[in-house]
Amino acid sequence: MNDAFTLTRLETRKDALGTTRLRSAPDAGTLAPGEVLLRIDRFSLTTNNITYAAFGDAMMKYWSFFPTGDEAWGHMPAWGFADVVASTVEGVAVGERFYGYFPIASHLRMSPVRVTERGFYDGAPHRGELVSAYNQYMRCSHDAGYDPALEDYQMLVRPLFITSFMLADFLEDNAFFGARQVVVSSASSKTAYGTAFCLRRRDGRSLVALTSERNRGFVENLGCYDQVLSYAGAVRLPAEVPTLYVDFAGDDDLRATVHHHFGAALVYDCYAGSAQKTAFLAESPLPGPKPLLYFAPVQIRKRNADWGPQEVNRRFNEAQGRFIAELSRPGNRWMTLAQSQGFEAAQQVIADLHGGRVDPRTAHVVRLR
Repeated sequence: MNDAFTLTRLETRKDALGTTRLRSAPDAGTLAPGEVLLRIDRFSLTTNNITYAAFGDAMMKYWSFFPTGDEAWGHMPAWGFADVVASTVEGVAVGERFYGYFPIASHLRMSPVRVTERGFYDGAPHRGELVSAYNQYMRCSHDAGYDPALEDYQMLVRPLFITSFMLADFLEDNAFFGARQVVVSSASSKTAYGTAFCLRRRDGRSLVALTSERNRGFVENLGCYDQVLSYAGAVRLPAEVPTLYVDFAGDDDLRATVHHHFGAALVYDCYAGSAQKTAFLAESPLPGPKPLLYFAPVQIRKRNADWGPQEVNRRFNEAQGRFIAELSRPGNRWMTLAQSQGFEAAQQVIADLHGGRVDPRTAHVVRLR
């Protein structure tokens, strides 16, 4: 390729995640051998983008996937779809569509390796030490979970639902750490109720939702929790029942309330992340177990070893298909799709997600073309 274009990138201030800027520069369009150029078409934005940005450098080198060269500013990745507009790589053709982890940008140069019918991995040297699951790009024409009519739902659900699916599996794999009661904070979040959706077979365990008074009606209407309480109602739960806390809120005061209320009956504190909590959990002398951060790729690696990648994908695609069928049904109780256009719209969505101003029913998709 030798066609010049303008490369536009949206960058995020690392110490103020709601603050973004747009940077554009001309690109000559010349590809080196072994490179492809993709034009990014659309991507989803959710609270997970904020959560991973907040914990990224320490947990998974989040800002290293698409470096900016500026220590203060990062290039936020997002899950989405892109099309090949130029290629020097055998097996990756112009016009093919791929799903994967892209920067919020107009274009991306990549160095495909391990090219198969299913897709490829980005072999850029700086990505060699990063979590491999985020370096894989799925060829839509050979993706068993792909449906062109449901692209918006797939890019919204897939990255969140893999967290939900593997979190539910992690809890089941560990027999809920002996708990008879599972308490979920910030239960209106999509990852939280995705987890609840996957935990339909709980062997008599009670699944209790904690949420704000504002979101209580929404969570009750989901129908996937056995009991829904406002945050203040946590102290009304039976304190002697072995309890597992799954924390999507990251609120220090709420955690302290849970630990002091249940005491020795609290068998496990699983911190699943939060959009509003922008630092690691504060160390504090609370009764009961130490909060432990849940990280989906750890459970994925375990299940790849236990079942094999093909069976992991089969189980995930089956569960995801059921979930998307529910979410995409007209008039459903779970999700309203919000579609917007352009980089400025993405900036507003990021600011609203970081500020906690997004209705839990609303799911955001941004189209660049």
